Amino acid sequence: MKKITLDTNAYSALNRGILSVKQAIEHADDIFIPIFVYAELLFGFTKGNRESENKALFSNFMKLPGVSFHYPTDETARIFASIILDLKRKGTPIPTHDIWIAASAVETGSVIVTLDKHFLHISEARAWEELK
Repeated sequence: MKKITLDTNAYSALNRGILSVKQAIEHADDIFIPIFVYAELLFGFTKGNRESENKALFSNFMKLPGVSFHYPTDETARIFASIILDLKRKGTPIPTHDIWIAASAVETGSVIVTLDKHFLHISEARAWEELK
């Protein structure tokens, strides 16, 4: 079973028609949207000029088979703490939201589909093999 976690920019890339992201989604059995990604998307929808259209598009995406939200748990917080400590020790900080996204991916055993290479600094996480 192939499981993926979508980063915010991967969802946006999907809507821009980026074929590699579409293919990653098509080949996944489980597609997780961390609640942190949803928050970032809502921010973008709200500040943009197509808020209603973007919300409707996302709502339809969430209805696809295998797509679900991932909500943080105590385990997510434990993984987050481990990741952020490791990044600080290595001197490779990344945005806090991305650490939460990585913690969600580690917890669900999924690969992060993203266009951000800084996820590669997280030893516990598996970033998408086809980073662009």
